[in-house]
Amino acid sequence: MEAEAYLFGQVLGSHSFLLEGGFLKPDEYSEIKEQYFLPGGETGTAATVLDSLGVSVRMDGTWIGTEVAGMLRGFYEGKNVDLSSMTFTQDPGVMDYVVISGLVRSPMGRFQTLFSTGKRWWSVPKEEDIAGCKVAAIDPFFDKESLLAAEICGRQGIPYVTIDSRHDSPLHRHAAINVVSKECTSAHYAGMSAEDIMALMQDGTDGLTIITQGGGEMLYGRKGGEIHRMKAFKVEVKSTLGAGDTFKAGCVYALLKGMSDEETVRFASACSAVAISRFPLPLNPPRLEEVKALCDSAMKS
Repeated sequence: MEAEAYLFGQVLGSHSFLLEGGFLKPDEYSEIKEQYFLPGGETGTAATVLDSLGVSVRMDGTWIGTEVAGMLRGFYEGKNVDLSSMTFTQDPGVMDYVVISGLVRSPMGRFQTLFSTGKRWWSVPKEEDIAGCKVAAIDPFFDKESLLAAEICGRQGIPYVTIDSRHDSPLHRHAAINVVSKECTSAHYAGMSAEDIMALMQDGTDGLTIITQGGGEMLYGRKGGEIHRMKAFKVEVKSTLGAGDTFKAGCVYALLKGMSDEETVRFASACSAVAISRFPLPLNPPRLEEVKALCDSAMKS
Protein backbone atom coordinates (compact mmCIF):
# COMPACT_ATOMS: atom_id res chain seq x y z
CA MET A 1 0.00 0.00 0.00
CA GLU A 2 1.04 3.64 -0.46
CA ALA A 3 1.35 4.97 3.07
CA GLU A 4 0.67 8.58 4.04
CA ALA A 5 3.01 8.49 7.04
CA TYR A 6 6.41 6.82 7.53
CA LEU A 7 7.38 6.05 11.13
CA PHE A 8 10.89 5.01 12.19
CA GLY A 9 11.83 4.06 15.73
CA GLN A 10 11.03 1.89 18.71
CA VAL A 11 8.54 -0.94 18.16
CA LEU A 12 8.26 -3.68 20.76
CA GLY A 13 6.02 -6.04 22.65
CA SER A 14 4.79 -4.37 25.82
CA HIS A 15 3.58 -6.32 28.85
CA SER A 16 1.39 -3.96 30.88
CA PHE A 17 -0.06 -4.53 34.33
CA LEU A 18 -2.77 -2.28 35.76
CA LEU A 19 -2.85 -2.63 39.54
CA GLU A 20 -5.82 -2.54 41.88
CA GLY A 21 -5.56 -0.31 44.95
CA GLY A 22 -2.44 1.76 44.46
CA PHE A 23 1.13 1.36 43.26
CA LEU A 24 3.66 -1.26 44.35
CA LYS A 25 5.05 -1.03 47.88
CA PRO A 26 8.06 -2.95 49.19
CA ASP A 27 7.19 -6.26 50.84
CA GLU A 28 3.46 -5.77 50.22
CA TYR A 29 1.13 -7.76 47.97
CA SER A 30 -0.43 -6.04 44.94
CA GLU A 31 -3.46 -7.26 43.01
CA ILE A 32 -3.31 -7.17 39.20
CA LYS A 33 -6.57 -5.79 37.85
CA GLU A 34 -5.77 -6.10 34.13
CA GLN A 35 -2.79 -7.28 32.11
CA TYR A 36 -2.00 -7.31 28.39
CA PHE A 37 0.69 -8.09 25.83
CA LEU A 38 0.31 -5.57 23.00
CA PRO A 39 2.37 -3.43 20.60
CA GLY A 40 4.31 -0.66 22.33
CA GLY A 41 7.24 1.65 21.91
CA GLU A 42 7.15 5.25 20.73
CA THR A 43 6.69 4.23 17.10
CA GLY A 44 4.46 1.21 17.67
CA THR A 45 2.01 3.21 19.78
CA ALA A 46 2.02 6.14 17.34
CA ALA A 47 1.24 3.78 14.46
CA THR A 48 -1.75 2.38 16.35
CA VAL A 49 -3.08 5.87 17.09
CA LEU A 50 -2.58 7.16 13.54
CA ASP A 51 -4.42 4.16 12.13
CA SER A 52 -7.31 4.94 14.46
CA LEU A 53 -7.27 8.57 13.21
CA GLY A 54 -7.58 7.32 9.63
CA VAL A 55 -3.95 7.69 8.50
CA SER A 56 -2.19 4.91 6.61
CA VAL A 57 1.24 4.07 8.04
CA ARG A 58 4.44 2.31 7.05
CA MET A 59 6.71 1.67 10.02
CA ASP A 60 10.21 0.39 10.57
CA GLY A 61 12.77 0.37 13.35
CA THR A 62 13.35 -2.23 16.05
CA TRP A 63 13.97 -5.76 14.82
CA ILE A 64 11.03 -7.99 15.68
CA GLY A 65 11.77 -11.34 17.35
CA THR A 66 9.83 -14.57 17.65
CA GLU A 67 7.99 -13.77 20.89
CA VAL A 68 6.74 -10.47 19.48
CA ALA A 69 6.16 -11.27 15.80
CA GLY A 70 2.93 -13.26 16.08
CA MET A 71 1.30 -10.73 18.37
CA LEU A 72 2.40 -7.81 16.20
CA ARG A 73 1.21 -9.33 12.93
CA GLY A 74 -2.09 -10.40 14.46
CA PHE A 75 -2.72 -7.01 16.01
CA TYR A 76 -2.16 -5.05 12.81
CA GLU A 77 -3.97 -7.48 10.52
CA GLY A 78 -6.77 -5.57 8.85
CA LYS A 79 -5.32 -2.20 9.90
CA ASN A 80 -3.65 0.35 7.62
CA VAL A 81 -0.22 -0.29 9.14
CA ASP A 82 2.35 -1.75 6.75
CA LEU A 83 4.93 -4.01 8.43
CA SER A 84 6.64 -5.15 5.22
CA SER A 85 9.73 -2.98 5.78
CA MET A 86 10.42 -4.45 9.22
CA THR A 87 13.07 -7.07 9.94
CA PHE A 88 11.95 -10.28 11.66
CA THR A 89 14.61 -12.31 13.48
CA GLN A 90 14.96 -15.63 15.29
CA ASP A 91 15.75 -13.95 18.64
CA PRO A 92 12.97 -13.62 21.24
CA GLY A 93 12.69 -9.89 20.47
CA VAL A 94 12.56 -6.61 22.37
CA MET A 95 9.97 -6.35 25.14
CA ASP A 96 9.24 -4.18 28.11
CA TYR A 97 7.17 -4.60 31.26
CA VAL A 98 5.15 -1.71 32.68
CA VAL A 99 3.42 -1.57 36.07
CA ILE A 100 0.67 1.07 36.17
CA SER A 101 -1.57 2.67 38.75
CA GLY A 102 -3.29 5.89 37.69
CA LEU A 103 -0.79 8.72 37.32
CA VAL A 104 2.13 6.48 38.32
CA ARG A 105 3.87 3.92 36.16
CA SER A 106 7.19 2.11 36.21
CA PRO A 107 8.65 0.63 33.00
CA MET A 108 11.20 -2.15 33.11
CA GLY A 109 13.31 -3.68 30.39
CA ARG A 110 16.80 -4.51 29.15
CA PHE A 111 17.43 -1.48 26.99
CA GLN A 112 20.63 -0.37 28.73
CA THR A 113 22.03 -3.85 28.14
CA LEU A 114 20.90 -3.84 24.52
CA PHE A 115 22.40 -0.44 23.75
CA SER A 116 25.65 -1.23 25.59
CA THR A 117 26.39 -4.25 23.37
CA GLY A 118 27.41 -1.91 20.55
CA LYS A 119 25.48 -4.09 18.13
CA ARG A 120 22.65 -2.78 15.98
CA TRP A 121 19.23 -4.32 16.69
CA TRP A 122 17.22 -2.05 14.43
CA SER A 123 16.76 -1.53 10.70
CA VAL A 124 18.51 0.81 8.31
CA PRO A 125 15.85 3.09 6.78
CA LYS A 126 15.41 2.73 3.01
CA GLU A 127 14.74 5.57 0.61
CA GLU A 128 12.09 3.61 -1.28
CA ASP A 129 10.10 3.13 1.94
CA ILE A 130 10.05 6.86 2.67
CA ALA A 131 9.58 8.22 -0.85
CA GLY A 132 5.92 8.76 -1.64
CA CYS A 133 4.89 9.33 1.96
CA LYS A 134 3.55 12.77 2.88
CA VAL A 135 4.85 13.06 6.45
CA ALA A 136 7.18 11.13 8.76
CA ALA A 137 8.04 10.62 12.42
CA ILE A 138 11.56 9.75 13.55
CA ASP A 139 12.57 8.59 17.03
CA PRO A 140 16.07 9.84 17.99
CA PHE A 141 17.27 6.66 19.69
CA PHE A 142 18.92 4.85 16.78
CA ASP A 143 22.01 7.00 16.19
CA LYS A 144 23.11 7.28 12.57
CA GLU A 145 20.06 5.37 11.33
CA SER A 146 17.75 8.00 12.85
CA LEU A 147 19.87 10.69 11.17
CA LEU A 148 19.72 8.78 7.88
CA ALA A 149 15.92 8.73 8.04
CA ALA A 150 15.98 12.51 8.51
CA GLU A 151 18.42 12.93 5.61
CA ILE A 152 16.17 10.89 3.33
CA CYS A 153 13.18 12.98 4.39
CA GLY A 154 15.18 16.08 3.48
CA ARG A 155 16.05 14.74 0.03
CA GLN A 156 12.46 13.73 -0.57
CA GLY A 157 10.99 16.98 0.76
CA ILE A 158 9.01 15.15 3.46
CA PRO A 159 8.42 17.03 6.75
CA TYR A 160 8.94 15.02 9.91
CA VAL A 161 8.10 15.03 13.60
CA THR A 162 10.71 14.03 16.16
CA ILE A 163 10.71 13.75 19.94
CA ASP A 164 13.14 14.66 22.71
CA SER A 165 15.85 15.85 20.34
CA ARG A 166 18.33 18.33 21.86
CA HIS A 167 18.51 21.93 20.65
CA ASP A 168 21.92 21.31 19.04
CA SER A 169 21.03 18.07 17.22
CA PRO A 170 20.52 17.68 13.44
CA LEU A 171 17.18 15.99 14.10
CA HIS A 172 15.92 19.10 15.88
CA ARG A 173 17.42 21.49 13.34
CA HIS A 174 15.64 19.95 10.36
CA ALA A 175 12.39 18.83 12.03
CA ALA A 176 9.01 20.29 11.19
CA ILE A 177 8.02 19.60 14.81
CA ASN A 178 10.06 18.54 17.85
CA VAL A 179 8.05 17.45 20.90
CA VAL A 180 10.20 17.75 24.03
CA SER A 181 8.99 15.94 27.16
CA LYS A 182 9.48 16.69 30.83
CA GLU A 183 11.76 13.63 31.02
CA CYS A 184 14.01 15.11 28.34
CA THR A 185 14.23 18.57 29.89
CA SER A 186 14.96 17.06 33.31
CA ALA A 187 17.74 14.88 31.91
CA HIS A 188 19.45 17.38 29.58
CA TYR A 189 18.53 20.82 30.93
CA ALA A 190 18.48 20.35 34.69
CA GLY A 191 18.10 23.60 36.60
CA MET A 192 16.92 25.56 33.57
CA SER A 193 13.48 27.10 33.32
CA ALA A 194 11.11 25.91 30.60
CA GLU A 195 11.30 29.40 29.08
CA ASP A 196 15.09 29.29 28.83
CA ILE A 197 14.99 25.81 27.31
CA MET A 198 12.41 26.98 24.79
CA ALA A 199 14.60 29.93 23.81
CA LEU A 200 17.46 27.53 23.04
CA MET A 201 15.13 25.30 21.07
CA GLN A 202 13.64 28.16 19.07
CA ASP A 203 17.07 29.39 18.02
CA GLY A 204 18.06 25.95 16.75
CA THR A 205 15.39 25.34 14.12
CA ASP A 206 12.89 26.91 11.75
CA GLY A 207 10.39 24.27 12.84
CA LEU A 208 7.89 24.22 15.69
CA THR A 209 9.10 23.27 19.17
CA ILE A 210 6.60 22.03 21.76
CA ILE A 211 7.62 21.48 25.37
CA THR A 212 5.18 19.28 27.28
CA GLN A 213 5.17 19.15 31.06
CA GLY A 214 3.00 16.16 31.96
CA GLY A 215 -0.34 17.55 33.01
CA GLY A 216 1.11 21.05 33.24
CA GLU A 217 1.12 23.96 30.81
CA MET A 218 2.62 23.37 27.37
CA LEU A 219 4.97 25.85 25.72
CA TYR A 220 5.37 26.18 21.97
CA GLY A 221 7.00 28.53 19.50
CA ARG A 222 9.24 29.17 16.52
CA LYS A 223 12.48 31.00 15.80
CA GLY A 224 12.14 34.73 16.24
CA GLY A 225 8.65 34.45 17.69
CA GLU A 226 7.16 34.68 21.13
CA ILE A 227 6.63 31.73 23.43
CA HIS A 228 3.01 30.59 23.40
CA ARG A 229 1.30 28.63 26.18
CA MET A 230 -1.59 26.22 26.35
CA LYS A 231 -3.12 24.34 29.25
CA ALA A 232 -3.49 20.58 29.04
CA PHE A 233 -6.97 19.07 28.91
CA LYS A 234 -8.33 17.89 32.25
CA VAL A 235 -9.58 14.31 32.16
CA GLU A 236 -9.91 11.44 34.60
CA VAL A 237 -6.67 9.51 34.28
CA LYS A 238 -6.78 5.74 34.05
CA SER A 239 -3.24 5.23 32.75
CA THR A 240 -0.54 7.59 31.45
CA LEU A 241 1.12 4.82 29.42
CA GLY A 242 1.51 5.99 25.81
CA ALA A 243 0.52 9.61 26.49
CA GLY A 244 3.64 11.09 24.88
CA ASP A 245 3.56 8.67 21.96
CA THR A 246 -0.05 9.64 21.31
CA PHE A 247 0.88 13.34 21.44
CA LYS A 248 3.50 12.63 18.77
CA ALA A 249 0.91 10.85 16.63
CA GLY A 250 -1.38 13.86 16.99
CA CYS A 251 1.41 16.10 15.71
CA VAL A 252 1.95 13.83 12.70
CA TYR A 253 -1.77 14.01 11.91
CA ALA A 254 -1.75 17.81 12.30
CA LEU A 255 1.29 18.12 10.03
CA LEU A 256 -0.40 15.95 7.42
CA LYS A 257 -3.54 18.11 7.53
CA GLY A 258 -1.68 21.44 7.46
CA MET A 259 -2.89 22.67 10.85
CA SER A 260 -1.63 25.91 12.37
CA ASP A 261 0.73 25.79 15.35
CA GLU A 262 -2.09 26.47 17.81
CA GLU A 263 -4.34 23.88 16.18
CA THR A 264 -1.47 21.37 16.21
CA VAL A 265 -0.81 21.71 19.93
CA ARG A 266 -4.51 21.61 20.78
CA PHE A 267 -5.17 18.55 18.60
CA ALA A 268 -2.14 16.62 19.89
CA SER A 269 -3.04 17.49 23.48
CA ALA A 270 -6.61 16.29 22.93
CA CYS A 271 -5.31 13.01 21.47
CA SER A 272 -3.15 12.51 24.56
CA ALA A 273 -6.01 13.41 26.91
CA VAL A 274 -8.30 10.82 25.34
CA ALA A 275 -5.50 8.25 25.53
CA ILE A 276 -4.86 8.61 29.26
CA SER A 277 -8.54 8.28 30.08
CA ARG A 278 -8.52 4.58 29.11
CA PHE A 279 -6.58 1.35 29.35
CA PRO A 280 -5.13 -0.41 27.46
CA LEU A 281 -4.46 2.25 24.85
CA PRO A 282 -3.73 -0.09 21.90
CA LEU A 283 -7.19 -1.65 22.21
CA ASN A 284 -8.89 1.72 22.76
CA PRO A 285 -6.97 4.32 20.71
CA PRO A 286 -8.39 7.82 20.29
CA ARG A 287 -10.90 8.15 17.46
CA LEU A 288 -10.94 11.24 15.28
CA GLU A 289 -14.49 12.25 16.19
CA GLU A 290 -13.83 12.19 19.94
CA VAL A 291 -10.56 14.12 19.58
CA LYS A 292 -12.34 16.77 17.53
CA ALA A 293 -15.16 16.91 20.07
CA LEU A 294 -12.68 17.56 22.87
CA CYS A 295 -10.99 20.28 20.81
CA ASP A 296 -14.37 21.88 20.12
CA SER A 297 -15.25 21.84 23.80
CA ALA A 298 -12.05 23.73 24.59
CA MET A 299 -12.82 26.34 21.94
CA LYS A 300 -16.30 26.93 23.40
CA SER A 301 -15.19 27.17 27.04
